Amino acid sequence: MSTFRSRALQETLHRKLIPMEESKNRSAYFGSHVFNEESMQQYLTKEAFEGVMNSIRHGSNIDRKIADQVANSMKNWAISKGVTHYTHWFQPLTGGTAEKHDAFFELGEDGKALERFGGNELVQQEPDASSFPSGGIRNTFEARGYTAWDPTSPAFIYGTTLCIPTIFVAYTGEALDNKTPLLRALNAIDKQATGVAKYFDKNVSKVNASLGWEQEYFLIDKALVLSRPDLVLTGRTLLGQTSAKGQQLDDHYFGSIPQRVMSFMIELEKECIKLGIPVKTRHNEVAPNQFELAPIHEEANLAVDHNALLMDIIGKIASKHQLKVLLHEKPFKGINGSGKHNNWSLSNDAGINLLSPGKTPMRNLQFLTFFINTIKAIYKNEELMRAVVATASNDHRLGSNEAPPAVMSVFIGEQLTAVLKDLENVTDGKLSPEEKTDLKLNVIGKIPEILLDNTDRNRTSPFAFTGNKFEFRAVGSMANCANSMTVLNTIVAKQLKDFRQEVDRLIDNKAFKKDEAIFNVLREYIKESKDILFEGNGYGKEWEAEAKKRGLSNNKTTPKAIKSKVSRKAIDLFEEMEVMNETELKARYEIELEAYSLRIQIEGRVLGDIAMNHVIPTAVNYQNTLIRNVRGLKEVFGKEFETVAKEQMDLIKKISEHISGITSKTSAMVEERKKANKTDDEEKKALLYCDQVKPYFELIRYHCDKLELMIDDELWPLVKYREMLFTR
Repeated sequence: MSTFRSRALQETLHRKLIPMEESKNRSAYFGSHVFNEESMQQYLTKEAFEGVMNSIRHGSNIDRKIADQVANSMKNWAISKGVTHYTHWFQPLTGGTAEKHDAFFELGEDGKALERFGGNELVQQEPDASSFPSGGIRNTFEARGYTAWDPTSPAFIYGTTLCIPTIFVAYTGEALDNKTPLLRALNAIDKQATGVAKYFDKNVSKVNASLGWEQEYFLIDKALVLSRPDLVLTGRTLLGQTSAKGQQLDDHYFGSIPQRVMSFMIELEKECIKLGIPVKTRHNEVAPNQFELAPIHEEANLAVDHNALLMDIIGKIASKHQLKVLLHEKPFKGINGSGKHNNWSLSNDAGINLLSPGKTPMRNLQFLTFFINTIKAIYKNEELMRAVVATASNDHRLGSNEAPPAVMSVFIGEQLTAVLKDLENVTDGKLSPEEKTDLKLNVIGKIPEILLDNTDRNRTSPFAFTGNKFEFRAVGSMANCANSMTVLNTIVAKQLKDFRQEVDRLIDNKAFKKDEAIFNVLREYIKESKDILFEGNGYGKEWEAEAKKRGLSNNKTTPKAIKSKVSRKAIDLFEEMEVMNETELKARYEIELEAYSLRIQIEGRVLGDIAMNHVIPTAVNYQNTLIRNVRGLKEVFGKEFETVAKEQMDLIKKISEHISGITSKTSAMVEERKKANKTDDEEKKALLYCDQVKPYFELIRYHCDKLELMIDDELWPLVKYREMLFTR
């Protein structure tokens, strides 16, 4: 067996379990590494505490005096826990997180050592922004960028560092991160949803968007991953014959968690609990060696930060257990990929979920109002919803092995579909007393009853209602949730703004009563949005044909999908809702195009390297063994050798054909890559990589995978699918 592959397998098989004990009382240390409300009450003065809480609840500014108090208290708290450094922790447009550590240590004027951390260091920093993606917002030599404290997301300790969540903006003011647009979008949904919620409760003063993410991931032994150049450099297997046994027996899903994985999960959960990440659920996923972790739902900004933090620490914890986490959406061909379902809802300051029916007709009318407006928002912006989940990696997942298709649709279930049909037939204009009674008692009044069994069985829907929330399933496992949450909250905020204007117009101009005005507007929204509702299977040509009839987009690749982000419609939307301006949108478009091209470029180079330097030499080596065998048979059998050695000779020929196929297709791919690299237009380059370079991947893979089946297993240099997916 290949030395490298053999060593990796031997190392894996001799792993020793790192035993971990479950925590018996999580509540005792939940948030122990977070400068949360409890810690602030202990360390801050009353004045400083009230100043921070007002900023969190109402967005008020924190003055310099209070900032100094907060910084000093935060430092004292952190040092008491063994912290030596602090960092402004932010989320640049790379998709990951960033941090630059500074020590609390300083020298005074007299040369004496001091532990110092002031309001200036807390509130704002000026990191070098030259190497972060900016999409042309600023020149490389204009390196200044600013990080600014986000008080709504509490500081936390990781290792010996105090991490302060911040936004990241350019010298000219544009957002260079994922958090800034999210905070603006959350402000927009708060304002517009509060205005609509006042129709049902005049005392409502705030609406929060909540998010509950479900993180799927693969866990593979570290040695096996390191033996595969494609996994190391691209996060996915660019070649490899599928295992005879995959997920077809459904024996992994919700099965007994392997001991080694359980030890990893226990340690990961302990770290999450310390950091205030309220993890609750863990289980085996559908594919072999695939797992899922999910927390309790939180306010959206905090939930986004917690997911970004989790994606960082999960790899560090896995490494301690000699495991490697694969967050790529499709690391293995032929089995389920990994998503990150975003469960989204809205709640008012009284704690009432606006997407959950209640015991009264008024509460249920409120539910229908937000429910139908969300559907209308998705219908009007389905291309944008597809665009926000578009990446080179997620393109592999969408539309295959139980993942949602590239066509956006909304699943609401048979019962709610029937309710909408009843509402669609509401009389145009004023309602008769009988119709009002019928609507309140037999349509709206019975919603809680029908939702008791509103189990969602359609796992292919990209956007599904699941009882008291919407689940955005098309989001990829590597994605930063901020992007999907920014778009979703922005489009719903815009829709609620339009809804309120229409309702108020009917009330003011036609002397309609409030309920009648709401029913009339909702009825029209149901009629206008019906095409986005789909209850069936999202796979296959039939649904694609049906989607085309309905006028729904079907942008299967990232370069085509993200074009809608810079459409006039999108620019006007984001500018009206004060979430992003045209410059920021176009910058992100450029960054995403470049990222797509670079990812395909890297994958092409890695695939070419493996095919030419690993697969072909192995094939030639085995072919030479066969040739020696045929020569030996000729010496023994003379003229009869052609009959005796027929299979060997056929195999030699087939190997030559596959070697030729790999060589010619790799050469052609390289030439197409050179052509793509010559253009300076990022849009054209991305399209060339998508349409001209990427198609060669499957052609090259086909020949490599065929050779894997032909060549002596002892010679094959790459760890195989069966070894990666079933070695635990």
